[in-house]
Amino acid sequence: MIGIFVGIFLGCLSAFFVFYEARLLYVTHGLTAIRAGGQGAYIGAIVFPLIALLLGWFSWRCFRLASRQ
Repeated sequence: MIGIFVGIFLGCLSAFFVFYEARLLYVTHGLTAIRAGGQGAYIGAIVFPLIALLLGWFSWRCFRLASRQ
């Protein structure tokens, strides 16, 4: 039962990072309009999707483990 709640929580975190990546790309107009010193946008464009994929994978694993019990 706890695995389901952890899976839901991780799935929500994954969805948040997908949303935040979309927001980052919208705000920076696809990374073409970045202010001086705004190199964090480039890092975020790489790291946010990786975090979303990793959390989504962990969520999937939690659901699979919970369904086996």
